[in-house]
Amino acid sequence: MKTAIASTMIVVGLMIAAGSAGDCDGQCMSEANTMSEMLVIMMIGLTTSAVGAILLLGGQTNQES
Repeated sequence: MKTAIASTMIVVGLMIAAGSAGDCDGQCMSEANTMSEMLVIMMIGLTTSAVGAILLLGGQTNQES
């Protein structure tokens, strides 16, 4: 369960970071995000991905029988 949550956090965080600009090919620049809004959204996405990666890597144990 922890692996599924961590993997979901990584994917969602990358999607947030990728969509941080919020532009629409220049057709609605009046509604696009400002640079500061884009940076805040991007950092939220990257932080979410980093937390997911830490959870995923932290859950791995090296158990030998």
